[in-house]
Amino acid sequence: MPLFRSAVLLCCLALLGLSACRSESDKARESAPERSSPDELFGDLFHAVQMNRIFPDGKTFVDCTPKFPADTIMARYAIAGAAAGFDLSAFVTEHFDLPKAYASGFVSDPGRSAAEHIDALWEVLTRRPDDAAQAGSLIPLPHPYIVPGGRFGEVYYWDSYFTLLGLQAAGRADIVRNMVNNFAYLIDTVGFIPNGNRTYYLGRSQPPFFSMMVRVLEEMDGADAALRYLPQLEREHAFWMDGRAGLSEENPTHRRVLRMPDGSVLNRYWDDRHKPRPESYREDLETSQNSPREDQAVFLDLRAGAESGWDFSSRWLSDPMDLSTIRTTAIVPVDLNALLYHLEAMLEAYARRAGKTEQADRYGRLASERKAALQRYCWNAEAGFFMDYDFENERPTGVLSLAGAYPLFFKIADDTQATVVAQVIERDFLKAGGVVTTLTNTGQQWDTPNGWAPLQWITIQGLRHYNHTRLADEVRSRWVALNEKVYRNTGKMVEKYNVLDMTLEAGGGEYPVQDGFGWTNGVLLRLLSEK
Repeated sequence: MPLFRSAVLLCCLALLGLSACRSESDKARESAPERSSPDELFGDLFHAVQMNRIFPDGKTFVDCTPKFPADTIMARYAIAGAAAGFDLSAFVTEHFDLPKAYASGFVSDPGRSAAEHIDALWEVLTRRPDDAAQAGSLIPLPHPYIVPGGRFGEVYYWDSYFTLLGLQAAGRADIVRNMVNNFAYLIDTVGFIPNGNRTYYLGRSQPPFFSMMVRVLEEMDGADAALRYLPQLEREHAFWMDGRAGLSEENPTHRRVLRMPDGSVLNRYWDDRHKPRPESYREDLETSQNSPREDQAVFLDLRAGAESGWDFSSRWLSDPMDLSTIRTTAIVPVDLNALLYHLEAMLEAYARRAGKTEQADRYGRLASERKAALQRYCWNAEAGFFMDYDFENERPTGVLSLAGAYPLFFKIADDTQATVVAQVIERDFLKAGGVVTTLTNTGQQWDTPNGWAPLQWITIQGLRHYNHTRLADEVRSRWVALNEKVYRNTGKMVEKYNVLDMTLEAGGGEYPVQDGFGWTNGVLLRLLSEK
């Protein structure tokens, strides 16, 4: 596979405060250094490190900080690597610093309650404003932020909304504002919010929760304070809708937009880089080798699956037991389109408040059209559930997942639909420890038997919106009990839980269960704060 270097322009000057002014962003871009992904910078060395498993986790090397300029390291590697008895591991140790383990020194106090434990962890998981001149793959951010924990030492896009819920409940308005300002900064300087603030994430985003983060700020600081983020909300929308104007019956797809058979437009997940993910380089190469498809197509669908946040799940697989059958870009995800409906509805409201009637009317039309299209393509009356739509085969995927709760969370469902969805959730998804992600056990982490904090929150709130409070309370109580049980037994909050067998934490996926953990902390603290 050819390795090449492509420069990515990032702004690395710390902002003194958030500004909606384009000139400030332009100045930042002009002064920004060029940053490339580690696979681009270190080419053959990168390939050797990942394929020889110098580190058990492929994410470790891409998060290392080089001690010398990349050209210097590669010149030394060209000489040393050709010598007899070359020690690759020693070379890496000599030329790179390992990533910091953020919660490695934290010791749980068994006398603390779960809520007290979470409050103590905020400081452990907080990163200070980054050094704009630092080397490595980290994209510097100007304000403090919370990282998830474990192997994740950078901010993550959709994780952060659920972390903010807990910070709001804890009265940490300062860090909520800082987090939202960092995401606004990324929109202004990168053009969108990447998966995380790493250069190797610059091909993709994640589920677009920025509008929901601004909602949290609106609840804290009022409508006028939130209105200042209208320019960034508009740019977020433009990123997801890029290419819409060029869609036609002959050319129905472009990046993240799809022209449906009736002419309506919906969205899919995508990634602009069609090569192995640097953080999962070896694994992606192995997956592509097991597929009869073109390597680049497999890499694109793996990356698009990572943009979905559900990496990985039977939602994206033709054969639920075979990751090499992944086809994320052929699927219209119900959750993504529900999120974009909320963004468009919010843009309508904010534009109208700002006196921009023409823009408000346009966003209102887009929201109405999306809602109708989502109902048309993602509601499955036979199953009594919302589900993803297979764009290529023009039919529902048939996979029942908690993505189907998003239309309730965003009040897209009608009352009859919500009642039927609630019945399916109670009958099929509700387990001893909360609600399970899908109904299929594949070994992938976004399938049964795992439950995840963000999906518990989406489900609980969605049910509450349609007055299915008894079921919502049951999901809440079971999830809280499971979180507290694992905490009592291990002293940890973890990223996902086995909701079928409450003696286990969780399993499946590309890496071991991580502790910390940002969104688990946020959702649990928010649920515990309810009266």
